[in-house]
Amino acid sequence: MNKQRAKQDEPATLQVIACGALARELMALIDQLPDGTVSLTCLPAAWHNYPEKIVPGLKRKVVAARRKGMQIAVAYGDCGTGGALDTFLEAEQIPRIAGPHCYEMFLGKVDFDAEMDTALGTFFLTDYMVRHFERIVMKGMGIRQHPELRNMYFGHYTRVLYIAQTDCKKLRAKAVQAAAELGLDYEYRYAGYGEFAGFIRGLSPQGGQQKNQKITHHL
Repeated sequence: MNKQRAKQDEPATLQVIACGALARELMALIDQLPDGTVSLTCLPAAWHNYPEKIVPGLKRKVVAARRKGMQIAVAYGDCGTGGALDTFLEAEQIPRIAGPHCYEMFLGKVDFDAEMDTALGTFFLTDYMVRHFERIVMKGMGIRQHPELRNMYFGHYTRVLYIAQTDCKKLRAKAVQAAAELGLDYEYRYAGYGEFAGFIRGLSPQGGQQKNQKITHHL
């Protein structure tokens, strides 16, 4: 077995535990790090709708990683846990990316606050949300079956803001259609990987060679 293959087969020394909605972006960043330094495991993205499951699920992931002697970092927002996530992580001395939710993490606090000042009634979309808009919003929230729910859920919103991680024409078209489905104005901001790039880079002792560059992906 050559040295390169042996290096790839070595278990990672640090595990990132994350929300499944961030898996694609985090793997793209981890792939830029030296082989065998960081691995990723995710909890179901659907748990945004069941936040009471997040901390117990995270505890199980932490126990499993520590049994393997791995260090741990967490890429999660509060996601409706009411502070329970940070209480657990602080007690366990496990670092988490700063920020209350992924919209701010992708856009950056300064830009996010500015957008909220511009239009408080903003419904945010990320690449993940755009890809799964029909399942998560239209069907998941019952709007497809009961269109009258649209006004109940979104009557106080004024716009959709698509915070894009990739430069993809198909996703932009889907985001425009999503805004139309909700009857809201549409705006677009390219953010790339935002704060996640620095967070992942900082986890690797070697530092990696990441660049928060504009990336074109196909669906």
